[in-house]
Amino acid sequence: MSTNASTATATRKLTIARAMAEATAQEMRADPRVFVMGEDVGPLGGVFGNTRGLFDEFGAERVRDTPISETAFIGAAVGAASDGMRPIVELMFVDFFGVCMDAIYNLMAKNTYFSGGKVKVPMVLMTSTGGGYSDAGQHSQCLYATFAHLPGMKVVVPSNAFDAKGLMTAAIRDDNPVVFMYHKALQGMGWLGTEKGATVPVPEESYTVEIGKAAVVREGHDVTLVSLGAGVHHCLRAAKALEEEGFSAEVVDLRSLVPLDRDTVRASVARTGRLIVVDEDYHSYGVSGEIIASVAEHADCRLKAAPKRVAYPDIPIPFAPTMEQWALPNADKVVAAFHQMMKES
Repeated sequence: MSTNASTATATRKLTIARAMAEATAQEMRADPRVFVMGEDVGPLGGVFGNTRGLFDEFGAERVRDTPISETAFIGAAVGAASDGMRPIVELMFVDFFGVCMDAIYNLMAKNTYFSGGKVKVPMVLMTSTGGGYSDAGQHSQCLYATFAHLPGMKVVVPSNAFDAKGLMTAAIRDDNPVVFMYHKALQGMGWLGTEKGATVPVPEESYTVEIGKAAVVREGHDVTLVSLGAGVHHCLRAAKALEEEGFSAEVVDLRSLVPLDRDTVRASVARTGRLIVVDEDYHSYGVSGEIIASVAEHADCRLKAAPKRVAYPDIPIPFAPTMEQWALPNADKVVAAFHQMMKES
């Protein structure tokens, strides 16, 4: 079954964490080649709840707690995938990529190319992103652009539980390596604070959400707001605030960075004539600039005003709550960017 959020008829609601675990369990039941590795993914069920219940059902052979050595277990997953298995491996915080980037980018992402297509690497690397709870500069980054910039692997970022389950199912079935980046504030873990809009109806049956297809989650005609992950919820709140002022904002949820659905973004901007991109990754050299370039380079997108971006400033993420909140994107900043755009146009 392949579907999207607009066709979901389920009444039960799941958090993203439970949706990810359900998708993984369903694929593990269907395919004995699927297994999970990572730190605390076993009896604990994952620090962010992504593997809850899997150890009880599948045991230690297929849900493997690993030592704290990302290079070792991600490298092992690459080998297993190359040998016909379909591993799901968790890099607990995306910030830890520095100790295992060789395994990720020089092995996972490139081995299919190096082998002339003879060796497939069907593995999922899931990893947490995002700040907002005072965990400072080594546990709070998004780094979307870091992975999207490097060819050879797909990159997905869900904003809600429906998409999370469908994207996880699609990622596990994909013969390419997929980086599944989930935002901690959307997981449904109470101690992190939970974005209510991320917990949505999710069908019990297995289904996929197409990797590489963005979604227009709110229609409008005055401005296009583009984001991913937690940023989508900032955009939806901003759109609601702007509606109270008499403006109509369209919201595009990218859902996937690689492949990037430039056509949906361009079509939206062609309708509205204005563009604001919201990104919790760093301001420079990132997703926001790429989206703006994708529009600016296209003749059909006749802009009524210069594009704006609301992104994380180019600074290490502060520990102090007031400083971190000052730096993070939010709906008020999106509304302010729109008003500035209107003044300048």
